[in-house]
Amino acid sequence: MSQTEVVILRELLAGEPQPVSGQKLARLLGFSRVAIWSQLQKLETLGFKFEAIRSKGYRIVQTPANLHLALIQAFLRLRQPPHLICLDRVDSTNAEAERRLAAGESVPLVIIAREQTHGRGRLGRHWHSAANGNLYATFVFRPQIEPARLQDFTLWMGLNVCELVQNFCKIQPGLKWPNDIFVEGRKAGGMLTEARVDADQVRDLVFGLGLNINGRTAALPTDLRRTAIALSEVAPQPLDLNRFTAALIGRLQAAYDNFITGEYRDKCAELWQRYDILRGQPVTVNQGVRSVRGTAMGIDDEGSLIVRLDTGRTERFRAGEVTLGKQVA
Repeated sequence: MSQTEVVILRELLAGEPQPVSGQKLARLLGFSRVAIWSQLQKLETLGFKFEAIRSKGYRIVQTPANLHLALIQAFLRLRQPPHLICLDRVDSTNAEAERRLAAGESVPLVIIAREQTHGRGRLGRHWHSAANGNLYATFVFRPQIEPARLQDFTLWMGLNVCELVQNFCKIQPGLKWPNDIFVEGRKAGGMLTEARVDADQVRDLVFGLGLNINGRTAALPTDLRRTAIALSEVAPQPLDLNRFTAALIGRLQAAYDNFITGEYRDKCAELWQRYDILRGQPVTVNQGVRSVRGTAMGIDDEGSLIVRLDTGRTERFRAGEVTLGKQVA
């Protein structure tokens, strides 16, 4: 990606729906108008289409369906954007983050990929990550906070994803404690938070997110078709993957900042009331060989799941695998 591409795309996006003159772009970049035309031709080989309007300039009529780094950068409206890396194919964006951190990469860092060959979820599970228009992303921070403060971090980030999905996609998502995003009773995304602790402080904080956006459940392995869903399958209009990705980066950067300052708890409680799909539902909580059945009653101030057991006693769970219904999964 070149900064020239970002500048051109940002100007064209800012001018929509009106065209932007080649002369203005040339003056802004210190290029000739022929050089601007050459840059547009290069972008067209990557999936863009531009309309040239005589005596008026250019405008974008089509953007790539797949992730495009310069376009995401052009959509971003952050004063201090994170370092952004876009990969065609990777084993896991979380694993790539670990390698980048070991090599001394600066943070905040966001790694996105068009495909993962070994995407991973909680408890070492495989996350199906085909190259079909979905989003696989990892956000890397260096918070220098006590590990105990991370108890509700994943929930807070997930709630922010839910609100963004609702506003951007015009659909109603929900959050299944502790890390799954659901739409219409099926899983649309999952999150995985990993931390590196040094001398009782969190040195590196890695937040991974897999979100089904423009894929189709018909293309999934047979065992996932009944339980998974893509946002585009229920959204009232087509979803722009790059615009959504830029919005997500901005939203989660702000969510992280609020988490660090502690200015998130009231908003977290409000969003949980809106997006909690377990409250009042019969659930089974599995912790290794132990299974507990009861009714989900929400979360406490630390993000622990509150369950009223069949015996009438109330128990709090800081971790566990939750299945809707009272049958062991």
